[in-house]
Amino acid sequence: MRERLAVFGSPIAHSKSPSLHRTAYELLGLDWEYSSRNVSVTDLATTVAGLDNGWRGLSLTMPLKQAAFELADTRDAMATLTGAVNTLRFVGDDGARTSFGYNTDVSGITRALASVGITEAPHVHILGGGATAASAVVAAAELGALSVIVLARNPAKSRPLIDLGKRAGLAVDIRTFDTFDDVPRPELVVSTLPGRTPLPVSYPSNVLSSSALLDVAYDPWPSELAARWTDAGGVVANGLSMLAHQALIQVRIFVSNDPFQPLDDEDAVLTAMLASVGLDARGIPLAA
Repeated sequence: MRERLAVFGSPIAHSKSPSLHRTAYELLGLDWEYSSRNVSVTDLATTVAGLDNGWRGLSLTMPLKQAAFELADTRDAMATLTGAVNTLRFVGDDGARTSFGYNTDVSGITRALASVGITEAPHVHILGGGATAASAVVAAAELGALSVIVLARNPAKSRPLIDLGKRAGLAVDIRTFDTFDDVPRPELVVSTLPGRTPLPVSYPSNVLSSSALLDVAYDPWPSELAARWTDAGGVVANGLSMLAHQALIQVRIFVSNDPFQPLDDEDAVLTAMLASVGLDARGIPLAA
């Protein structure tokens, strides 16, 4: 039986995950099927329950990461810390199948930033307060952040990020978009806002030119925020780069159920995955 994998989310038509994963499995010589399916939060549990033994695992994108956390039988440390699962790996058969839940977004963020030379950031701003923001908080801790400012439309809904910050070892302050003038200048800004969202903040040119940006949204690219950063001479990490790096960790999980077990010829696999979505080895868009 050909093993099956897919990315679930809603909306899902724009997803680049099929291209990334199919490229990896072809290079690894694995005859696995990887598709995409539009699945809502309310339908996730019944949809997963209906998957037969031919299914090896799932990638989960918005808005399913918190619901997938609840579905997982066991969870890795990053999933437990963030309360978000973006990868389910199935082991066993009907009646005895176990689902392992992982969060590969944290690694995706830190690896994408490292590819453009960002390995530390004392002060970090995060735009948006959802599930990806939780991963960004933990990634900030891994980058040695002393403080994180989360800018959100509804600070009350983002308050769990304060406790998350404490568990990760750093202070998190929640602000509305119009109350961030008196906060420390960031070395890094991570935008978790959906693509095409009107910009809710306006950073001065000295911030744009001296700090780094990771814009998780990649459709369209460059985003308005990324374009402003690039025009000012700042460092920009592409959201597709994050997607590719977190997908590489997902491939490790689907192959071995171990996010720390490198793939055979992994550098070549990553390079091919990046190229499949139009990026060079540093995650920079290839020239048209």
